[in-house]
Amino acid sequence: MRQHRTPRLLGTLLLVAAAGISAVGAAPSASDRTVPPPVTPLDRVVPAPASVDPGGPPYRITSGTRIRVDRSKEVRDVGAYLAGVLRPSTGYRLPVTADPGGDGIRLRITREDARLGAEGYRLTSGKGAVTITAREPAGLFHGVQTLRQLLPAAVEEDSEQPGPWPVAGGTVTDTPRYGWRGAMLDVSRHFFTVDQVKRYIDQLALYKINTLHLHLSDDQGWRIAVDSWPRLAPYGGSTSVGGGPGGHYTKAQYKDIVRYAGSRHLEVVPEIDMPGHTNAALASYPELNCDGVAPPLYTGTEVGFSSLCVDKPVTYDFVDDVIRELAAITPGRYLHIGGDEAHSTSHEDYVAFMEKVQPVVAKYGKTVVGWHQLTGAAPAKGAVAQYWGLDDTSAAEKEQVAAAARNGTGLVLSPADRVYLDMKYTADTPLGQDWAGLVEVRRSYDWDPGAYLPGAPASAVRGVEAPLWTETLATSSDIEYMAFPRLPGVAELGWSPASTHDWDDYRVRLAAQAPRWDALGMNYYRSPQVPWPTGR
Repeated sequence: MRQHRTPRLLGTLLLVAAAGISAVGAAPSASDRTVPPPVTPLDRVVPAPASVDPGGPPYRITSGTRIRVDRSKEVRDVGAYLAGVLRPSTGYRLPVTADPGGDGIRLRITREDARLGAEGYRLTSGKGAVTITAREPAGLFHGVQTLRQLLPAAVEEDSEQPGPWPVAGGTVTDTPRYGWRGAMLDVSRHFFTVDQVKRYIDQLALYKINTLHLHLSDDQGWRIAVDSWPRLAPYGGSTSVGGGPGGHYTKAQYKDIVRYAGSRHLEVVPEIDMPGHTNAALASYPELNCDGVAPPLYTGTEVGFSSLCVDKPVTYDFVDDVIRELAAITPGRYLHIGGDEAHSTSHEDYVAFMEKVQPVVAKYGKTVVGWHQLTGAAPAKGAVAQYWGLDDTSAAEKEQVAAAARNGTGLVLSPADRVYLDMKYTADTPLGQDWAGLVEVRRSYDWDPGAYLPGAPASAVRGVEAPLWTETLATSSDIEYMAFPRLPGVAELGWSPASTHDWDDYRVRLAAQAPRWDALGMNYYRSPQVPWPTGR
C-alpha cells in the first residue's frame, strides 16, 4: 500500500490567474506518438451515464492541448481544476485560455438545453477536441470527472507518466437521478484534520457526490468552536473513543472545509446531534444537566444514555446560540439536528424539544434535516428525514416514516444494512462494526432507492447518503478501506437512471477503478465479489 499524500488538488483554484496566460503549444513529443493504450469506452465509467452514443475517432491530449474556457470565473475555476489534475501526470503545460478556438478541451456554459438541469452535462469527443457543455458550473465539474475516468488511470499520478492520453470518440449526455447524493463523515468519535477531510472530499467528487454531511458533535467529542459557549470545543472536544487525543475545528478551519467542498461542488450539511448524543456538551457545562452536575468526558461506544434537559430554559438558549453561530458560517441550505437514539428522553419530552428547536433552524435561514426518528414528532414544513433503518425494521416504524413522506417530508435514504460504510464486509474485516449485519459490495449496491420504503411516494425521495461512523476508524487509510469499493456504488444509485442498474455490469466497471485508486495512493478492500485486474 502506498503512502498517503496531501491532497494533490489542494489550492488548484489559485492557479486561475496564472493559467489565463496562454501560449501556442509545441508539436507533439515523441512520447505523444507511442502506441496508444486501450481506449476506455464511454460507458465504462462510474456512475453509469444516462446516455452514451459512441463512435468516431478518439481525441488525444498532447503537449499542444489547450483547455479553452470562457471569461466567467466559474468556468475558469473548473478549467484550472482540470489543469491541476492533468499537468503532473502528463507533464504538459495545458494552458487555460479564453482565446477562441475549436480544438483542445473546451468547457462551455450554455442555457440552451434545459434538459441538462443544474448538474447535467454533455461530453463530446472527436479527433480535434473534447467539448464539455453544461447549464451550470456544477454540471461542468461533473463532466470533468467523467473525462478523468475516460483517461488512463495513470492520469491520477503526481509525477510525469509516458502516456499517451486518449479519450474515446462519441457523446455522453448525463443528468442525475437524485439531487441529494451524500456521504457523511463522523468526526466526533474520532477527530479528522482539515487536510484529512479535504482528501475525502476529493475522493467523493470523483464519483459526483454533491453533499458532505459532517457529524460535528456526539457523546465522545464536540468538534466545532462556538463563541457563546467557549468551553464546548476545547474541553468537550479534548478526547475521542478509546481515550486518545481529540481536536476541534476553529471557525476559520470549518469555513476552509466549506470553501474547499464548494470548489468541488459539494454542499456541507453540518450536524449537531440532539437531544441525545450530547455528553460532550453536558460535560462542558453543568447547567445543561437537569441536576446541575456535569458528567465526566466519555470515551466509550455506548449510545442512548445522554440527554439535554428539555425542561430548562437554558437548554434553548444553548441551542439558539449554537444554531445561530453554525448557520452564520454555513452557506448551504440545511442544518442537521440529529434526533436519533434519544433513549434517555421521554417521547413527550422529545416531541416538545423538536417543536421548540425546529423553528430555531428556520429562524436562522436553514432547512431542518433530522434522522428519521424526527417523524415521531412533527417534522417542520419542508424538513428532510434521513432514514437509517434496516430491511427488517418494523412495519410500524417504516409506516411512520412513509406517512411523514406522504405529508410532505423529504426522505434521504441511508439504510444501515445497505450503505452504512462502517459495517464490516465480512466477519473477518479488521475494522468496523456488525450490529446491522455484514455488508459486502453487492449488498450495498443491489437495491432501488425509489422503491425501498413501502408506502413512501417515490417523489418524496430526495436521494441517498452513505454514512461513515468512526468508532473503529482513526486514519485516512481506515476511512478509505471502509468506503471503497462501496461508496462508488452508492454514488451510482444516486446518479444513474434505474434502467442502468445491473450488478454484473457494475462489478466490471468498478473493478476498472482499482488502478485509479492505486495511482491516487488510496486504500481499499479487495472484495472477492469484484473481478479486480490481475495482480491486485
